[in-house]
Amino acid sequence: MKIFYSEQHRDHFPPFEVFDGGLRVPYYENPDRMDKIISALRKTDWAEFNEPEDFGLDPILAVHDRGYINFLASAWTEWLDSDPKVAAAPEAHAFLPATFALRRNPRPPKTLLGKGGYYMMDLSACIVAGTYKAALASANCALSAASSSFLLHHSSFALCRPPGHHAGKDYAAGYCFINNAAVAANWLSKKGRVAVLDIDYHAGNGTQDIFYERNDVLTISIHGDPEFEYPHYIGFADETGAGAGLGFHKNFPLPSGTGDIPYLVALYKSLEMIRSFSPDYLVLSAGMDTFDGDPLGTFRLTWAVYSEIGRQIANLNLPTTIIMEGGYNNEALGENIRILIRSFT
Repeated sequence: MKIFYSEQHRDHFPPFEVFDGGLRVPYYENPDRMDKIISALRKTDWAEFNEPEDFGLDPILAVHDRGYINFLASAWTEWLDSDPKVAAAPEAHAFLPATFALRRNPRPPKTLLGKGGYYMMDLSACIVAGTYKAALASANCALSAASSSFLLHHSSFALCRPPGHHAGKDYAAGYCFINNAAVAANWLSKKGRVAVLDIDYHAGNGTQDIFYERNDVLTISIHGDPEFEYPHYIGFADETGAGAGLGFHKNFPLPSGTGDIPYLVALYKSLEMIRSFSPDYLVLSAGMDTFDGDPLGTFRLTWAVYSEIGRQIANLNLPTTIIMEGGYNNEALGENIRILIRSFT
């Protein structure tokens, strides 16, 4: 299997994030995640690592607002120029606004902090000097994997960092800046019908946002119920698309403590929907924070069930672009990913 990966991700490593209650903690979405996955995959005889191609900005701007992308490109430099404390010790800082837009009357402000609150949804989407270039490289990993799946009619793995499925058309959120899965799915949609299946613990709100009014891309997300879990305001069962996209989105919100069997029931329903849609390509947002013991999840999935999850999805017999999303139990992350994707080899 072709694995697309870039060392550029290491330049995105904020010194902290802010949890509920104002608690400042080390950044969970850190480079060690990639090291654990790479270590596990290098022990196989089927992982073939490749550098991503540079697809330019056009595929990204096809799903993201230009003003938002311009903000990502310039935010750190603007902040560095405007704040002497940051200029003196940039390694101790991350760009985060203190005020966030409610979006009732969307109007991007002109000031940097105003734009930050408009284009960022939460306090985990921290921006540092290397964030934008890392996000571009991550998107290019996804596009390279999609291109490989299209050209060779096989499955591929984009080892993306930062992840992407929480990033909407014009906002960063939940460690995500560019929606890698959406960029890949939109690129593939020019080649045929596409389904996106998101198996991350948290709802793929950004992917839902981007495709919600489209009927050429089916989007499905299996996740912790937003009644108790991030992102709280999106991912409910009654959100099924709008306009031309009505009926082309499906959420499976599951309760805290969900284990292997009820999760597989939701997965089987998802796969039936995908078969009925008859896509030419599948994009799989693969988050391993469903694992029992993940510090940012409450599901109780065992390592053994990932083999069944991978096997069932692979049985769709579709060229599948697998996109790395979340998963923060770093000691188990590499092995869980290896177990999941070996069914596609």
